Amino acid sequence: MNSGGAGRTALIYGIAVAGDALATGLMRRGWRVLVADDAPTEAKRALAAGLGTNLVEAPDTEALAELVAAVDIVCPAPGVPETHPVVAAAVAAGTPLRTEIDLAYEFEQQRPGGPRPMLAITGTDGKTTTTLLTAHILEAAGHRASAVGNTDVPLVAALDDDVDVFAVECSSFRLNWLLSFRAEASVWLNLAPDHQNWHTSMASYEAAKARMWAHRRPTDVAIGFADDETVMRNLRAAGGPTRTFAATNADYRIDNGSLVGPSGIIAPVACMTRTLPHDLTNALAAAALVLESGLATAADVQAGLATFHHPPHRIEPLGTIGGVQWFNDSKATSPHAALTAIRGFDRIVLLAGGLNKGLDLASLASEHARVKAVVGLGTAAADVTLPFQRFCPTRIAGSMAQAVQLADELAEPGDVVLLSPACASFDWYPGGGYPARGDDFKQLVRALAADTAEHGTRNGRDGAT
Repeated sequence: MNSGGAGRTALIYGIAVAGDALATGLMRRGWRVLVADDAPTEAKRALAAGLGTNLVEAPDTEALAELVAAVDIVCPAPGVPETHPVVAAAVAAGTPLRTEIDLAYEFEQQRPGGPRPMLAITGTDGKTTTTLLTAHILEAAGHRASAVGNTDVPLVAALDDDVDVFAVECSSFRLNWLLSFRAEASVWLNLAPDHQNWHTSMASYEAAKARMWAHRRPTDVAIGFADDETVMRNLRAAGGPTRTFAATNADYRIDNGSLVGPSGIIAPVACMTRTLPHDLTNALAAAALVLESGLATAADVQAGLATFHHPPHRIEPLGTIGGVQWFNDSKATSPHAALTAIRGFDRIVLLAGGLNKGLDLASLASEHARVKAVVGLGTAAADVTLPFQRFCPTRIAGSMAQAVQLADELAEPGDVVLLSPACASFDWYPGGGYPARGDDFKQLVRALAADTAEHGTRNGRDGAT
């Protein structure tokens, strides 16, 4: 493992938050950096200029081959898929492909005073919430903790921060091509079809996730979701110390109203700030991470669970209007994530659709008994609504404003209106992603609530509460 950069050159392909942070980290360690991007903008040109280099803009196959030949490593940004020509060029030239968390891990191993512990979290759904919850529990235990990785802060950007421990969210994009990254304890939450517009196949997606356990030391603990056979198959193959978590029949489980682990009761469920089914399994996963690593006690877990604030756009309650509860789950960009939200409610008016990522949207109808109406969104609107047509009313909206209007017309007191799109957002929100979609939805719901409060009733219902 040699991440020293004297006389060495790296190609950063894709210059945004992660690419900029990695380029900066490499240059500080003596590397020369080249930067390229398929979608150049003035902002990206400015980032490249700030790094003291020019931005190579949308290079063709010949230019890519020349770039790859001129460097020692190629570092694709998380948004650059494994099907991209730069990946093929690197493979053809025998040039190592490196990821941000891998290089950051190697930088940390060279830290004066020694490396700090890392806890790692991967899975199709629940990564961000579990990562933030883990960091929050660590803080309750008295540690200075940083939630990094596939969050707003890349791991490499946090290495100079005054922290004691890192909770690292590991997307498959960041796990691809790992050569060294490992963590004192790591958890795999679940696996379901997703990102098939990035990976070459589901097998490739699974293999990327499994790399989180490829470089474990004998004392590192691997933790897997007992109800997911794919996760468990990989856990059994991982070797070394392992633990499981699930609502029942696992090392970390729910028993008689409490979170329970191998050493006994951890915390009462009643202490938690939210207790939807996935909240319980996320809490068990976070508890397993901090307890198995020895970085927190059961009392710390309880204190963290009792004070945790869930991040926005993840089954975020927006209030009640005319007896109807509204929830923003814009972060649900796959059917698996949307089904997790749907299973938390009955009598749902579902808003779903957007830019499909090559996934089977018909699977949403497997929970049709919970759904009383569907409003389709974006380019995948017809693909979402069609499987529901024999079960409930469906509508197609031409905008988020129309979607909110249609949902308001379809919902009755006691219902839940749930934005859980099961798709990406880049058709209607090309520059902002799921946060922009969720923020737009929240603003429209707030306007609906204000209008209802002003006029006293809407569609024959009582005012907002």
